This record gives sequence, structure tokens and C-alpha cells, in this order.
Amino acid sequence: MSPLRVVIVDDERPARAKLRRYLSTEPDVEVVGEAAGGVAAVDAIRAARPDLVFLDVQMPDLDGFGVLDALG
Repeated sequence: MSPLRVVIVDDERPARAKLRRYLSTEPDVEVVGEAAGGVAAVDAIRAARPDLVFLDVQMPDLDGFGVLDALG
């Protein structure tokens, strides 16, 4: 079985690092991208085509709902 491909999106570096640490203990999970803001998140999600996105809602440039809208 292929690992679950994940992108982490959060404007707070410590939050991204903590989630990455938690996910690193799971053998069937592969973090394939990270983004610190909404605009970068759209690019990362389009490029990586992950199975799952951990998406922060409140971000300064484009919030999580804006990311969802941009992705269609």
C-alpha cells in the first residue's frame, strides 16, 4: 500500500514543525509539501496533489477557505 501523501499548511512555523514531528512517527504517512501561507498552499497542493491537507483556517495572505475556493 502506498503511503498517505500529506501537505501541511500553517503560517506558524512551530505548528508546522509539531505536526511534521507527529506525522513522522507514522510509517504510512509521507509529508510531500509544506506552506506558510494561503497563496503558497495553493501552489504546493497543485504541485504535490496530496491525499490529505492539514490546512490552517486563519492565515494572513489567504485564509483556509480562500485556499479551498482557489482550488475549486
